[in-house]
Amino acid sequence: MDDKLDTRRVRYFMQVLDSGSVRGAADVLDMDPSAVSRAIGLLEQECGVPLLERHGRGVVATDAGEMLAGYVRRQNSQKQHLMAQMDSIRKIERGHIDIVAGEGYVDWLMRRSLRDFMTTHPKITIELDVASTDEIVRRVVEERAHIGLLFQPPKDERLTSHHSHPQPIQTMVLRSHPLAQLGRPLRLADLLPYPGATLHRHFGVRQHIEAAEISEGVRLPSMLTTSSFSALGHFVSAGLGYTLGTRISLTPNASNPELIELPMKNPLLSQGRSHIVSRHGRMLSPAAAELLRRVVADMRRYADEVPGKEKPMRAPARGRRVAA
Repeated sequence: MDDKLDTRRVRYFMQVLDSGSVRGAADVLDMDPSAVSRAIGLLEQECGVPLLERHGRGVVATDAGEMLAGYVRRQNSQKQHLMAQMDSIRKIERGHIDIVAGEGYVDWLMRRSLRDFMTTHPKITIELDVASTDEIVRRVVEERAHIGLLFQPPKDERLTSHHSHPQPIQTMVLRSHPLAQLGRPLRLADLLPYPGATLHRHFGVRQHIEAAEISEGVRLPSMLTTSSFSALGHFVSAGLGYTLGTRISLTPNASNPELIELPMKNPLLSQGRSHIVSRHGRMLSPAAAELLRRVVADMRRYADEVPGKEKPMRAPARGRRVAA
């Protein structure tokens, strides 16, 4: 319909209806009445039917004219609604954000960035999915997720890392465990006599552990292999053995005073980094961009925090922040 109707003539027609006469519309439009009449005549030719009829000293819409006026009013209403929605998105009042993260980051997100963001922006909807390292990269690259949080992603030019910081892999045990009594950084060989729990191989943490095993010529047996960081924490809390993980993934267990984290000697276990990524070149919505800024700021503060729980050894060294 819009392709067949001259927008300017339609505007003149609507002004005639509002004014009740051609002369009244011409006064409002600051035009010659004859020019307004000619424009209405051309519009009627475009529609193929009369749109106005005389009524006393003015004009009223014909049935066709009422139909056109109703159509124009609906279009204007929809346009105003669209502009209002766009304005609310610009002001970060509405929108949707997709996040994909390793499970070890979920508790941290819900306690910090997501909790605060959702409190501030209650009309923004968020979908938070848990996935493996490979799946996180795939979803971000395919633009199925706005933001990804993961441990040591593979080098990929399609990813932009907005922040990264060291996440050393440590051993978590009960305070009463024999490993906690050694009083020094642990070698993987120190873990051999004890049962352990580990993640599946598609996790970046597990891949780092396997690289360290190769470097030390050690193969750690596993009593429990899982995709759940929560299960690892329960395994240790139950006194079943040890697990290896990063500080952020072990955070949900920090409330248990009997759980402690022991540093590892192998340098490969200190080389992993947490990354916050998005698709390179992707223009994020205002809402997603605001959440990304918040997550990066919170992660920087977190990286600089001194762990609150007591450790038998010194806290892991803090690395400098890297923003790509």
